[in-house]
Amino acid sequence: MNAKTILEMSDVSFKYDKETVVQNVSLSIKEGEFLGLVGPNGSGKSTLIKLMLGLLKPTAGKISLFDQPIRSFKQWEDIGFVSQKANSFNSGFPATVLEVVKMGRVSKTGMFRFFTRRDKEQSIEALKTVEMEDYLHHNIGELSGGQQQRVFIARALVSEPKFLILDEPTVGVDARHVADFYDLLEKLNKEKGITLLMVSHDIGTITEHASHVVCMNKTIHFHGHSEEYKAFSDDDLNRLYGHAVQQLTHNHHNGEAGEL
Repeated sequence: MNAKTILEMSDVSFKYDKETVVQNVSLSIKEGEFLGLVGPNGSGKSTLIKLMLGLLKPTAGKISLFDQPIRSFKQWEDIGFVSQKANSFNSGFPATVLEVVKMGRVSKTGMFRFFTRRDKEQSIEALKTVEMEDYLHHNIGELSGGQQQRVFIARALVSEPKFLILDEPTVGVDARHVADFYDLLEKLNKEKGITLLMVSHDIGTITEHASHVVCMNKTIHFHGHSEEYKAFSDDDLNRLYGHAVQQLTHNHHNGEAGEL
């Protein structure tokens, strides 16, 4: 039985003024996949995410979500999004962990409706999934970067999405806890059946956990199984990009990071 198509991009391009940022991207994401989206700074990864979320309209090409053209797609609660919150979150924000997670129910309840007992139960269940239920009455600003990101994932999960997009979610997370974070994502993918797309600079780690890798620099230079990508030599990668590529690697045992 063939897996359902979650997202389809066909010859998608996007320009800021006259500068082409995304060029002729064709990409298909199937149900149950865990994709790592990698590429150098300025390669168009964040713009591609905005196009997927309907925040930008493509200059050319077509995008569909769950077999529906994105312009007429309405079931946005089926798509969760987690950004680099831990790196820029206002630690003085006066909200508890439970209150932050319940905000993810707005897509279900509507903006001006009161939260119900069901909303609270779903929020606590989402916190259990990310192993943060013991912190539900803590102020969000009291938590570490890694803990905050788990809470933001719970907020995304509480709307029960089928597709979860994460834009460099480990930025600001202590390197010692990054491995645990990836383990959580694998659990969501394999046990909950959520399709994942994660933007990351940590190529070594993302290829260990993701099922597929998309390598991008304005256009798609590689899309395939992570095992194929790991088999590439530095010279192979340089040929893929058309120029020398600097890869980031992380040593999660001592918290150090460096460039090769």
